[in-house]
This record gives sequence, structure tokens and C-alpha cells, in this order.
Amino acid sequence: MFDIGFLEIVIIASIALVVLGPERLPRAARTAGMWIGRARRMVADVKSDIDREIRESELADMRKLGDEVRDVKDDITKATESIKDDDAMADVVDSINESAKTLREDATEKTGTG
Repeated sequence: MFDIGFLEIVIIASIALVVLGPERLPRAARTAGMWIGRARRMVADVKSDIDREIRESELADMRKLGDEVRDVKDDITKATESIKDDDAMADVVDSINESAKTLREDATEKTGTG
């Protein structure tokens, strides 16, 4: 995290020993260690919360995409069923077949084959 080398730590410890004295230095070191531990735990908690929120957001996006795909599939299925059930489509096919039959008969009569 910080780029502190061994020499810097020795200098800080020496200054702390001079300022605080040998009787208060251990208690100050414990207090500093406790605060550093709390800060690290807080950072780890924030990281895990952010990761969890990102995962939940991605899952929500995936669910939304899945719902959209399911809706499109349902629409296609309904359209397919309506085409199958649509008598008008069958009427159109029958009409085309009748027209083709009539055209064949007319062509046969005009050419004299048959």
C-alpha cells in the first residue's frame, strides 16, 4: 500500500520512542495496530460489498435478457400457431391451386393437347 522501507520504519520507531517514551510506546503500538486492523477490515468489507453489488447487477441484467428472449420466443410461437390455425391462409393456398388448375385446363384447351 505505502512504499515504506525498513529504514523509514526504524526512523519512525525511533521518533516514537523519543516522543512517547518506553512506558507508553507498547500501548501506542497496540492502539495503532488495532486501528490499522479496523481500517483493513473496513476496506475488505467495502470491497466485498462492491463485488456483491456488481454480481447482483450482472445477474439482474442476465435475468432481464432471459425474460426478453422468453418474450420473443413466446411471440414467435404465437405467430406460428396463428398461421397454422388461420383458415385464410389455407383459403389462399386453395385459391392458388384452383387458379393453377384453371390455367392448366385453359392451356390444354388452347394447345389442343390432352
